[in-house]
Amino acid sequence: MSGHSKWHSIKHKKAKVDAARGRIFTKIIKELTVAARIGGGDPNMNPRLRSALSAAKAANMPAKNIDNAIKKGTGELPGVVYEDVTYEGYGPGGAAMYIEAVTDNKNRTVADVRHILSKYGGNLGESGSVAWMFDKKGYITIPNDKYTEDELMEIVLECGAEDMNNGEELYEIYTAYEDFNQVRAELEAKDVIIENAEITMIPQNTVKLEGKSAEQIMKLIDVLDDHDDVQNVFANFDIDDQEMERIFS
Repeated sequence: MSGHSKWHSIKHKKAKVDAARGRIFTKIIKELTVAARIGGGDPNMNPRLRSALSAAKAANMPAKNIDNAIKKGTGELPGVVYEDVTYEGYGPGGAAMYIEAVTDNKNRTVADVRHILSKYGGNLGESGSVAWMFDKKGYITIPNDKYTEDELMEIVLECGAEDMNNGEELYEIYTAYEDFNQVRAELEAKDVIIENAEITMIPQNTVKLEGKSAEQIMKLIDVLDDHDDVQNVFANFDIDDQEMERIFS
C-alpha cells in the first residue's frame, strides 16, 4: 500500500475526531464559500460545491452554517474573499509534497507553510517543481460492510471507474479526473452509499521512509493538516506497516 493510501486512511480517521471538536468546520466553510463563488450556489450545476456539501453533511455541520457559507460565496451575504492556492516542495527524506490551501491572505499562508516545512525537515519549492510527479484523480470511498468486493467491483467498473482497493474500513474507488463527476453520479443513481468523494493527487512513484524521516513526515503532514488554511496535503512517500505501527504506538 502506498504512503498516499495510508495517509488517506489516517486522514479519514483524523477527520472524524476533528469534526467532533468542530475543527474541521473552518476548512469546510472556506471550501463552500470558494466553490459557490467560482461555480454558483446550485450544487446540481456545481460539482465542487456538491462535494463540499457532502463533506459538510458528513461532519454534521448545521444547515445554517452551510447556507451562510454558500451565500457569502455567491455575494448574497457579506464576507471574506477566499482564494485557492497551491504550494510545492519537499519533506523529510526528499519526499515530494503538494499542498492545497484556501486563504484570504496569501502572504500569511505562504509564510506559515514555509515555516512549517522548514521546522519539520522540509523546504518550499517553486511552482511546478513537484506537481509533475502526481496524477490528478477522482477518489471515492464506500463503506465495505455494505457490499462484497466482487459485487462492488462490478458496479464501479460499469460506472466507469479505473480501479478499486479494499481498505480496512472502506473501499477506495479511483477515477480519471475528467470522469469523476459522472462516476459519482452513476454510483448515486444506483443507490450506492458514498462516504466521501473528492479530487486527489496520486504520486507516480514513492520514496521509502523509515526512522526519523518517517516520524518527521507524519508529524509534518499532521501539523500542515491542522492549519486552518490548508485543505489537502499530498506526498509521494511510503512507510511499511511495521514502521507505521511503531510511529503511532
